[in-house]
Amino acid sequence: MIFKSSIHRASTVFSSEVPQTLRKRCLSTVLPVELAHDEHIPADGNRSHRPLLILHGFFGSKRNWQSLSKAFMRDLGRPVYTLDLRNHGSSPHVRPMTYTHMAADVFNFCQKHSLRDISLMGHSMGGKVAMALALHPELPSNLLADLIVSDIAPVRAKASQDTVQHIHAMEIIEANNISTRKEADEIMSKHEKDPNVRAFLLTNLEITKAKPLKFKIPIDILKEGRPEIESFPYAPGERSWDGRALFIKGKKSKYINRHNIPLINQFFQQHQLKELDTSHWVHAELPNEYRKLIVDFITQ
Repeated sequence: MIFKSSIHRASTVFSSEVPQTLRKRCLSTVLPVELAHDEHIPADGNRSHRPLLILHGFFGSKRNWQSLSKAFMRDLGRPVYTLDLRNHGSSPHVRPMTYTHMAADVFNFCQKHSLRDISLMGHSMGGKVAMALALHPELPSNLLADLIVSDIAPVRAKASQDTVQHIHAMEIIEANNISTRKEADEIMSKHEKDPNVRAFLLTNLEITKAKPLKFKIPIDILKEGRPEIESFPYAPGERSWDGRALFIKGKKSKYINRHNIPLINQFFQQHQLKELDTSHWVHAELPNEYRKLIVDFITQ
């Protein structure tokens, strides 16, 4: 097995390989960025054929998927890539924070690494990025083999007060010039009661001995982009994708529900819907059951 971690700076020119329609949907002054990634390569050295790409959610990073990525590589015998989306993890900080731009970033990554027949998987915000790429009118026919979406629907949702509170807590943490993770957790606990969610959010802290705590993610850009993140770039009936798709719902989660399942049907007519007895964090709460659903789907 070969494991490699990589980070790249923002592109200085807009790649000629990005579809023309993606250019039209993007602001002309904004370029796709080269995304930081981790890769797990099977023993046969295959790096490009039938890989699994994993996209994290809002406030997440590729680090959240390390254990599952290794397991997927072993189970599937295929290369597995986990990406840091723009303004997350080790990827560049850049405006705007839209699904069209994030989809362009992922497409750019696929082209640069000569990937084909991809199983593209995303959780929450990452699921919307994956759907946005699948629905793109100039998606190459040999790029996507499977789409896997974890606990999110292709909807334009109302503002999440949880996300608003999380961003507000991060702003307070930075403004208070504190120096320990314990202090940060105390502030965050006033805005988020679940200790597991707090721990997840605080993985974004950059802790150094010489400076007050700061977050590695650009809070101002994420705050500015939050309304876009809660939206979706396509309206029902505007686009559809006829490939194989798996949607995994957390039974205790509201993100996929009886109101928006018909929208999933409109966009992805060949989809399957599976349910796990979890909240929104399906992959973290039942990782073995989650992994089995995905491996069975990809290999069926």
